[in-house]
Amino acid sequence: MHRRPSRTLTVGLMTTFLLGGGAVTGVRAAGAATHFDTRKPVRERVEALLKRMSLDEKIGQMTQPERQAVTGDDITRYRIGSLLSGGGSTPTPNTPEAWADMTDAFQRQALATPLKVPLIYGVDAVHGHNNVVGATIFPHNIGLGATRDPGLVRRIGRATAEEVTGTGPDWTFAPCLCVARNDRWGRTYESFGEVPELPSAMSTIVEGFQGRRLDGRASILATAKHYVGDGGTTGGVDQGDTQVSEAELRRVHLPPFRAAVRRGVGSVMISFNSWNGVKLHGHRYLITDVLKRELGFSGFVISDWNGIDQIDGQPGFTAAEVTTAINAGLDMIMVPYDWKRFIEVLRGEVQAGRVPMARIDDANRRILTKKFELGLFERPLADRRYLDTVGSDRHRALARHAAARSQVLLKNAGNVLPLRRNNNKIFVAGKSADDIGIQTGGWTITWQGAPGAITPGTTILQGIRQNAGRNTTVTYDKEGDGIDGSYKAAVAVVGELPYAEFMGDRPGAMGLDDADLAAIAKLRASGVPVIVVLVSGRPLDIAAELPKWNALLEAWLPGTEGRGVADVLFGLARPTGKLPVTWMKSAGQQPINRGDGKDPLFPFGYGLTYRR
Repeated sequence: MHRRPSRTLTVGLMTTFLLGGGAVTGVRAAGAATHFDTRKPVRERVEALLKRMSLDEKIGQMTQPERQAVTGDDITRYRIGSLLSGGGSTPTPNTPEAWADMTDAFQRQALATPLKVPLIYGVDAVHGHNNVVGATIFPHNIGLGATRDPGLVRRIGRATAEEVTGTGPDWTFAPCLCVARNDRWGRTYESFGEVPELPSAMSTIVEGFQGRRLDGRASILATAKHYVGDGGTTGGVDQGDTQVSEAELRRVHLPPFRAAVRRGVGSVMISFNSWNGVKLHGHRYLITDVLKRELGFSGFVISDWNGIDQIDGQPGFTAAEVTTAINAGLDMIMVPYDWKRFIEVLRGEVQAGRVPMARIDDANRRILTKKFELGLFERPLADRRYLDTVGSDRHRALARHAAARSQVLLKNAGNVLPLRRNNNKIFVAGKSADDIGIQTGGWTITWQGAPGAITPGTTILQGIRQNAGRNTTVTYDKEGDGIDGSYKAAVAVVGELPYAEFMGDRPGAMGLDDADLAAIAKLRASGVPVIVVLVSGRPLDIAAELPKWNALLEAWLPGTEGRGVADVLFGLARPTGKLPVTWMKSAGQQPINRGDGKDPLFPFGYGLTYRR
């Protein structure tokens, strides 16, 4: 097995941690320090450590601040057990090496505590290691759902785990196993599909992240999120209310989590949404009775970003909210900024008897078990041997393949596709054609994502030019100016600008913007066959425009390897993607899903291909 670099030396009865310029010698592995003895079973090591922990040390393990809200001394003083980088929370410069340096520095502060309990560091690596400039960015989940390929998704999880491992974090807040039932929802693209079978099948990504063993080669902890029903809120409102019966919740939204638990997922993140008016962060029945007892989940449960503060609907978390959340079954609380107050409040609630010590111990057993299983006590620092995997040719080739497999061909009148590679003249237009930021979408480098050259990659236009063969001319103008009848084909690459979470909710119109429609109109006026490539996180309202287009290719949010889209346009890869969601005839049909009796523009599972 590959190990993390041997900056931590385990020597028989003695464990020595190299901290900065000096060495701090640990206590003996036998007896008092049984938790350092790798010959002992994990369960025994956990119990030995628990016996030595004070209440403050246990509460520290249950606390997860944002990394910008702590100092190194805070980690040591408050015995902090976990940190996270929120979307866009990165070191300066944002390089793989700087990430490894940052996480190692935080880890050394944790190892300076008397019991030397290592940190577990979490990131939103949701479509690759997407916070890191230069990392490989894979298609968002909706595109992967279109591939219908659980094996490919497993390989993507493995590649992501390697890139994360080299930069230091041990834990990803992925996969999102939501079942998106209303395309107005701003997180639709984070769903593998609208029926539970698709996210359940794609939970293979858990095995990719975690590997065969948590202490194995480049293994990171996976997180099944967001438990449960976040894709079923009324009106598709992010963090809204999922007003469904328990039977429907179990039939539609619970199965992907059952599948993830069977695959050994290490953590589960609770959703911001409510179920019939009750916030999930305080829902003891769903967290303790269903998830932990009925489904048999043995890992630890973490809150979402400051999620405990939403339980009573008022700003600022209260002691009652803390007690409700912990007693409901939350084991670790993501409390990004007000973490010192959280520690103080939870300590007071335990001392007052409102939170049982047994609940605190159960939470710590779950957290510490995963830390031991990950091998963090023996190998707490970044495994820099994996740094050269970040954005590697091998991973980018996988991402290109995934992008090609995710394409869904929805219309191809007169077989205008595939484009002829040689002796051709092609005009390309549209705001999404030559923009890495647009084609990667939200959760890329920053939380919301952004247009522009935000990270290295190949745009769809660049891919078209790279795939064009002998005597083929490719001309590009963003607005579509300059086209004439001499061109053989026109490709309009259009769609949505980047967004994430509630910022992407679309309660009103769901069509293309005026700039996109104007660019397409210029192409059509030339009399040249028009191929529309949609770069979007969900189906768009295009039924009225579709008759004017010769072909329509849904590209979703393909990631950094736009050449995968061009591979399908030129027939280097045949389109094989199938719709993971039902495509509406109009926004007024939302929500629209398989089997609901509504007449769609394209049904769930639809997708054309090319003739041989």
